[in-house]
Amino acid sequence: MAQQKKQRLSGADRRVQLMDVGRSVFASHGYEATAIEEVAQQAGVSKPIVYEHFGAKEGLYAAIVDREMDNLVARMSESISSGTPRARFEAAVLAFMMYAKEQPAGFAVLTRDSPLAAARRGLTRVIDDLAQRVGDIFRSEFERAGYNPKVAPIYANALVGMVTQVGQWWAAEGRSFSVDHVARHVAALGWMGLRHLPKDPTSLGPKKAAKRRD
Repeated sequence: MAQQKKQRLSGADRRVQLMDVGRSVFASHGYEATAIEEVAQQAGVSKPIVYEHFGAKEGLYAAIVDREMDNLVARMSESISSGTPRARFEAAVLAFMMYAKEQPAGFAVLTRDSPLAAARRGLTRVIDDLAQRVGDIFRSEFERAGYNPKVAPIYANALVGMVTQVGQWWAAEGRSFSVDHVARHVAALGWMGLRHLPKDPTSLGPKKAAKRRD
C-alpha cells in the first residue's frame, strides 16, 4: 500500500503550530537554553521554516508572549465586565488562577524573566494591563464612596501584584490547594482591605509606633 502523503499546513496553521511547540520548549528550558533546532525538530520542520515565520528566536518568543498576554487579559477583562465590585474582583482573581492552572506552559513563559529589554513584556506587562483595567473599577468606586479617585492606581497595582505573586507561588509549590480555595482567600484579603480603607491614611512614624507599643 502506498504511503499516505503528509498533509501540508497552511502558513497560518504552521505559525500556530510553531508557537505551540515553542511555548512548550520555552516553558521547559527557559529562553536562554531554548534552541531553534529543538523547536524545529519537535515541529517536524527545518530551521529555515521557523526563521521564515519569526525571523529569529526573539521573534518567536515575542509572538508567544503576546498571544499568552492576549489570552490572560481577555479572561480578566471578561471577569470584571459585570456584577458588583466585590463580585468582579473575586472573579478576576479566580480568572487569573484558572489561567495558571489551565495554561501552565503559557503561565511559565509569562512569569520567566524576559530577555527582551527593548519591550515591556511578560509578567510586567500583565500587571500593567490588568492594573489599568482594575484601576478603572477602583476609580469609579472611590469617587462614589468619597475617596480621592486619583489614588486608585496605587491600590489597583498593589492588589494585582499580590494576585500575580500568589499565582506564581501556587504554580511552583501550592498545588495541594485547589484554585478555588486559593482564589477565595486572596479575594477576601484584598476586598476586606479595601472595605476598611481609611480615606486619608496617616503615617505610623517612629514616635507613633513607639506610643502604640507602650
